[in-house]
Amino acid sequence: MARNDARPVIKLRSSAGTGHTYVTRKSRRNDPDRLVLRKYDPIARQHTTYREER
Repeated sequence: MARNDARPVIKLRSSAGTGHTYVTRKSRRNDPDRLVLRKYDPIARQHTTYREER
């Protein structure tokens, strides 16, 4: 089965400048804009905002 293009794989990069990333999938139909989530950065050892990178 082919992967559906409606749920692409995206990278979430830390805004703390550590270079840490998370990889996830998102729904283009529900979230057409760039995704911003608050997640834990193990390098900075605190919660920071992660922004979608294309």
